[in-house]
Amino acid sequence: MKSRVVDAAPKASAESLIPARPSAQFQPTEAGNALARLFAERSKGSTEEHRKFQNAAQRRLDALGSPHAGTTLHVAGAVHLAQPAFLPPDEEGYARLRHLDAGLSMIEAAFPEVSTDIEVCRLTCIMLEGAWRSRALAPPREEKQTDVCDCALCGRLPTPPARTLDDYSWRQSAGRPLTVKTWPYRDELDSVLTGGWSLARQMNDLERDLGLRHSFEDDILLFHEYKRVIDTIDTEGLTQLVEGRLAENFSTNSARALVCGLFAAHKRSVDEYWLQQHHAGNVTLPQTNPHSQSTYSLLQMMDCLFWHVSPDTELWQEEHLASLLLCRVVDDMTDVRADALTGEISNFWLADTPTHTKALYAASAIAAIKYGCTPEAHSSMWNTWLMPSTIVWMALTGRHALWFDGIAEGLPPAEDCPLCDLQPNACTGILTDGTDLTFAPRPSAPALSPRTAVLSARCRAQHPEAWPLFDSELHAFEALHGPWYGNVDTAWEVLRRTYIAGVEAAGAAPSPDRARDVQQDAGIVGSEKFYTLYDAETGREDTALFAYMFGCAHPHFLWNATGYRPTGVTGDWLDG
Repeated sequence: MKSRVVDAAPKASAESLIPARPSAQFQPTEAGNALARLFAERSKGSTEEHRKFQNAAQRRLDALGSPHAGTTLHVAGAVHLAQPAFLPPDEEGYARLRHLDAGLSMIEAAFPEVSTDIEVCRLTCIMLEGAWRSRALAPPREEKQTDVCDCALCGRLPTPPARTLDDYSWRQSAGRPLTVKTWPYRDELDSVLTGGWSLARQMNDLERDLGLRHSFEDDILLFHEYKRVIDTIDTEGLTQLVEGRLAENFSTNSARALVCGLFAAHKRSVDEYWLQQHHAGNVTLPQTNPHSQSTYSLLQMMDCLFWHVSPDTELWQEEHLASLLLCRVVDDMTDVRADALTGEISNFWLADTPTHTKALYAASAIAAIKYGCTPEAHSSMWNTWLMPSTIVWMALTGRHALWFDGIAEGLPPAEDCPLCDLQPNACTGILTDGTDLTFAPRPSAPALSPRTAVLSARCRAQHPEAWPLFDSELHAFEALHGPWYGNVDTAWEVLRRTYIAGVEAAGAAPSPDRARDVQQDAGIVGSEKFYTLYDAETGREDTALFAYMFGCAHPHFLWNATGYRPTGVTGDWLDG
């Protein structure tokens, strides 16, 4: 039985920003400020339970060696930073916003429970319209002369390779078909995209069973269909959907799915409009865009806030919001040059944000992945497997650049590596009050558990040159995680064709073709082995190990994908 959860929170005061007629004047900057206020007011501070578990994890790690004070770097809270000024939309932008508002108003009239969701969507789209027009028409800004940052993070930023559209022919939403269907309901769910999404759902809900494990009918309502929705959704069709499908079988997530569908339709519409203007020669889009750290954070929240649905009691918890934002940071770290080529507006590495801030966000994502490898991370919140499952999904799809741009030329030294010494951190408060990243010598397990020792022995026998690094990372992983009880055969088959293959490719003579081979084979082994991550006994164990090896282990393939080199804005079909 589906429950009807009432969101009794008052609506934000900026709800009337949509103009009644095209000539009406308003500023998208006001929408950005209103959205920042909405998030600041709705966010709930870290819970005592969450702090207790995080402290318990740190005490356990300290017990493996003498605790070190270390050094810290502060990451400012995004919603407290000033919003940049945006140009108002053009006539086409006003028309798109009026069309959006007609759909949102209809949903709100039928389902007032999602009024806050609707307000987030409305304000986000106003910001998006203003940001695109400002990018296209604002006069060029003088290049800011910034001092070279000598912090430990900026000193390790990689030199990015040049890429072309041909390098991203693999970039498809549907992904490689899974060998074993994730769900038996319909063919289009047999893909790594939905596989990764439903993997997180199943792991999150395995013990608590909030009724969300099999509720893809609700919040996946427009997930696969959202590109088709762009061309087909209209007021009449939306009315039928609201009155027919949802009115008799209502859940809050169902209505949220409609809001997400309208947002996705609007976002792609405005993206394609400005790219078409660029290709026609009417405007020239620069490689940068007018997004600040705060603007990026707020725009991305609508992209993921309701795809990764949590219980209403946790939806606005800072822990949950931080994991959502950092999952998008991970996505942008690996997908940056594809978005540069397609002109994607909301990519973080294209934003008007200092390089140091981008490095802080990348490090925050790695710290959050490390925290997600600890058993203490999965006790207080329903959605705590989101970060580990996201990095695993990305690495096993072949869709992202983790094994492609992530393979550097030559192995960097592991000694005195600040990313290795980055301490686990849930990064709670990254949207609100900020967070502190700590660097201190990492702990190492004194001995490997039996199953992990088998992985080490296989690597030593089959890949002796990669073994010292692989073995040391297994010791570091078990310090975070404790004894590992995963599926040895599955884990070995995946790791030898992804992490170990990447280490060997980095240590050999530079070869873009070999890096590409590793990336493509990652998608193949993912389609072969992804279903094993659903095993109730070993799936979470395997996911934790993969998340560490793909996101945290030296040589930090994830970090190596943070580089960005401007190229011409071309354009393939946008991936949403």
